[in-house]
Amino acid sequence: MEQAVYPKAHVLNRFIAKLIDLFIVVAADEVAPPVGFLSALAYILIADGFAGGRSIGKRLVGLQTVRLDFRESAGFRESIIRNLPCAAAQVLFAVPYIGWIGSVAILTFEGLLIVGNEQGRRLGDEVARTQVLDAGQLAVPD
Repeated sequence: MEQAVYPKAHVLNRFIAKLIDLFIVVAADEVAPPVGFLSALAYILIADGFAGGRSIGKRLVGLQTVRLDFRESAGFRESIIRNLPCAAAQVLFAVPYIGWIGSVAILTFEGLLIVGNEQGRRLGDEVARTQVLDAGQLAVPD
């Protein structure tokens, strides 16, 4: 199937949405440390698979994750694939000192890809064949 090209979502909106999701992850991690860490990790992986390809942060900011090959909302499979680098950063962050450096390196690399890529696609998006769009750019069911 032919892959469509869409303009990238506003970078500031993507970072705000990710920050909102990060607050959710930190809150889950702090509430009940052993279970919270695993639930935070699960949220990171599946967040973009919720209705309309939107995590809570994306829904609040007005963004959506779409599958480029089928021109539809991303599902849980795509969400897990595209968010593996972020999940790896979360796991590394739990390792004192050295892990934090690796975590920051992964997130910085992903952030630079968002800014530098013409469609705002980071490594996870390339592998999962997804793109984050401003809501409404692609008419997909919610």
